[in-house]
Amino acid sequence: EFSLLYFLGPLYPIGGTIMSESDDGDSPRIPLLQSFKYFGQSYPQIYVNQNGHLTFNVPWSSYFPQRFPMYGTRDIIAPFWTDLDNRENGEIYYVQYTNGSLLQQVTQDINTYFPDLNFQANWIFIATWHEVAYFSMTGTQTTFQAVLTTNNHSSFVLMNYGSIASIASTSSPAGYDTINSPHHFTIDGSFSSQATGPNSVFRHGSNVNEPGRWAFCVNHECNFGGKNTVT
Repeated sequence: EFSLLYFLGPLYPIGGTIMSESDDGDSPRIPLLQSFKYFGQSYPQIYVNQNGHLTFNVPWSSYFPQRFPMYGTRDIIAPFWTDLDNRENGEIYYVQYTNGSLLQQVTQDINTYFPDLNFQANWIFIATWHEVAYFSMTGTQTTFQAVLTTNNHSSFVLMNYGSIASIASTSSPAGYDTINSPHHFTIDGSFSSQATGPNSVFRHGSNVNEPGRWAFCVNHECNFGGKNTVT
């Protein structure tokens, strides 16, 4: 099933293929229309995992967030890693484009955030968790996105946040990690009470001066421009 919604604020238009309703589920293997370079690895596919993260080699159902660096065996992009369940409410979408207005928009955005690159996107992938409930908390609504884009040379990830429902648990990190963790990043406020609720630092903070949006360069070929702390 394919659907398209439109949204204001830091979120890109919401829509695409709708994932099945499940708890701790994941998408099928999604062949990418353009390989995505992620810190030295070039991936022709991706998986959208229900619990707020993307993986590349295999799907991952993990609902128990871990701190980065994990020193683990997978590359992971986690805009909001927590225990989500859309069986009662919420949808998870994914879509990719190689032309059209969204490529123009992401090109403009990346050049604003990284002005020395003269970036021209030729592909964009958007995964959106739209008004999804937390596990055992039917009716809660949390919305966020992971946006991947490349020009075959430089690769970027945007993390966009809508409303983030409150949750008693503080295990709700955002960031990314790599195999064995030579590169990783955690947004400040992860694993704290500041992560969720109406004052969520993900929703109101930014590293690019646009509340609710975080931008990262995720491969070796681009200038980090002070946006990432690579350790």
